[in-house]
Amino acid sequence: MKNNPFSLSFGKEPVSLINRNVQSYEIIDTFEDEKPTYQVCMITGVRGSGKTVMLTEINKTFRAEEDWIVIDLSPERDLLQSFAANLSNYPSLSEVFREAKINLSFLGLGVEIEGVSPITDLNVAVTRMLEKIKKKRKRVLVTIDEAVCNDTMKEFVSLFQIYMRQDLPVFLLMTGLYENIYELQNEKTLTFLYRAPKIELRPLNIGMIAEKYKSIFELTDEEATEMAKETRGYPFAFQVLGYLCFKHNTGWHNVLPEFSQYLEEYVYEKIWSELSKGDKELLVAMAKTNDTKVEAIRKTIKKASNSFSVYRNRLIKKGLIISPEYGHLEFTLPRFKEFVLCR
Repeated sequence: MKNNPFSLSFGKEPVSLINRNVQSYEIIDTFEDEKPTYQVCMITGVRGSGKTVMLTEINKTFRAEEDWIVIDLSPERDLLQSFAANLSNYPSLSEVFREAKINLSFLGLGVEIEGVSPITDLNVAVTRMLEKIKKKRKRVLVTIDEAVCNDTMKEFVSLFQIYMRQDLPVFLLMTGLYENIYELQNEKTLTFLYRAPKIELRPLNIGMIAEKYKSIFELTDEEATEMAKETRGYPFAFQVLGYLCFKHNTGWHNVLPEFSQYLEEYVYEKIWSELSKGDKELLVAMAKTNDTKVEAIRKTIKKASNSFSVYRNRLIKKGLIISPEYGHLEFTLPRFKEFVLCR
């Protein structure tokens, strides 16, 4: 029996994958440039939009190159401490630091170097290591998946800005939900993040999804397109629908109830729990109104134009709704309208 080419695990790279090559190559090419136009980039999008998968693909590309050192950090740990520990223990660097007589023993990193005073400040230690890495003509890529605006993140990103100002070879690639990235950007000491590119992951091309379904399930062009449209280009829905059809060896119409259940339990319940009262009211009004016109929706919700605009713009940025044309609003995620109607 063949293994299922689709995956329901977040962040795990499935066998059947639609790459976002244009956006990935833009980041890779910029970071590899002799004089990069930016050294920090953020990938954002709704849950299940493929942020972690894209980060993993870029991560793999740089790990395969000898002149790059790739460090993965968790936003839930002390980032500076983790960064220093990863650098000091990096296989190709530990001997380099020893030869440079960088004594990190006081900080619990590496071994004591006889006759050399230990470094007692973590930031100084990181700076010294990065200076040595620069002399070796290497670059360091730090990746952080699902960034949040906590104290350790704010401290680390603030120091990262200093490392860049010192012309040290450091690059930072983060993923995060819109609200978390927005909160980071609005920190008084981190306003430089506004100048950093923010790549928003939009729906996948329906034609590409159709081609993938067609090749796996031996469908006609029309059948594959119809199946692809059911996902609305949402990457997680593309995986779920394919997974269920492969698992049950049946047509996509037969798995729709289970498809809806997976979307709700894996993603939509979590999305809903993170929304404000005003966000939810607008979504409910959209779901109950059989008219996509903003005017009709606003009458249902009974909110002033300014107040309505705040929630509308926020939901668009979160990737939950879209304005396909002026004065109209639609849901972006498959079967999300039906989910909202049951709230």
